[in-house]
Amino acid sequence: MAKRIAVEDHLKHVQEFLRDNGYEVVPLNASTQLDTCDCCVISGVDKDVMGMQNIDTGAPVISVKGQTVEEVYRAVQERVGI
Repeated sequence: MAKRIAVEDHLKHVQEFLRDNGYEVVPLNASTQLDTCDCCVISGVDKDVMGMQNIDTGAPVISVKGQTVEEVYRAVQERVGI
């Protein structure tokens, strides 16, 4: 079963790369059920993701800020496997 990764909507290149490499990718927005995700990928640009003060999840949160898509992929692999 593929690991489920929530990725901010505007990070299409990250979504595609993760999907092409075996992950189930879902949009990260206000309606996303974070408790069903193994990891969250955010842009790191906004202070409050989705207009929330906190992301309430036990899953790792990875910021893409300053990273290539390959580096983000490796970070996801290190934290949740495939």
